[in-house]
Amino acid sequence: MPLFKNIVVYRIGPDWTPPPLERLDAELQRLAFQPCEPTQELSAGWVPPRGQEHGAMVESVAGQWILKLAVERKNVPGGAVRAELEARCKAIEAERGRKPGRKEKTEIKDEIVHAFLPRAFSKRSSQIIWIDLQQRSLVVAAGSMKAAEPAIKQLVDVMAELGHVLPLSPLSTSLAPATAMAEWLTAKQAPEGFAIDRDLELKHSGEDKSVVRYARHNLELEEIGQHIQEGKLPAQLALTWNDKVSFVLTEHLAIRKIDIRGVEEAPKGEDGFDADAAIATAELSGLLPQLLASLGGELVPQAAA
Repeated sequence: MPLFKNIVVYRIGPDWTPPPLERLDAELQRLAFQPCEPTQELSAGWVPPRGQEHGAMVESVAGQWILKLAVERKNVPGGAVRAELEARCKAIEAERGRKPGRKEKTEIKDEIVHAFLPRAFSKRSSQIIWIDLQQRSLVVAAGSMKAAEPAIKQLVDVMAELGHVLPLSPLSTSLAPATAMAEWLTAKQAPEGFAIDRDLELKHSGEDKSVVRYARHNLELEEIGQHIQEGKLPAQLALTWNDKVSFVLTEHLAIRKIDIRGVEEAPKGEDGFDADAAIATAELSGLLPQLLASLGGELVPQAAA
């Protein structure tokens, strides 16, 4: 399975120095993932990226650091909680002649959730984090900034604990991705090194919030230019870079549906992990600078005076 299907990218501040790999690994071992306790709603912790029990928590492949965060959530059905809350409130009203107040209802609801948690279904997920020390970037395998937040928070906390405060900022470019994508579609010409593929989503920012989607479709249609003239802007556009990497660029600079072409499925085990990590990080390390350049260049955050 590829390491990265979706990514969001952050820039690491210029003053950051990474901790020794051994110290980072030891701290992540201390914060290793543990399954939820019976009445615990959420648990997050670090796991070996290779998937081997008792393996290293940080892998260095061709100088690229790879980490993996695991999260388990228990899902208590909201409908069941509401039904039980309503029943208890009615019982209190019948017994005491009054309706529970807001604070009391909140306390009752918390009691219900706590009682339901041991029987709740749990769902586990994981996210790969890639630290590119040379390009000073941090990449999270997530489809949006919001989805990346848990992993970012956990890693920032770890680095702070080690005394290596990690300053991060989302990538920002001179041209907004939606503006740039609209220009490419209008001109029917992608920037050098890129090709426009066959998937597109256009959204209107006005009151109607209308959306037009094209899937596996020729995107040189005149009607697409008309949609753009009417105020719809690209929210997602499928592109290919150097005939090697196909992906979908979003209006928020997330990169989704990554497909590295011409790569055979790597064997399972250590060799497979190394091959996947080396290929993915090498190709994306080439793609990202050219993508930023096609968006007018990166805007570097200014240091506070």
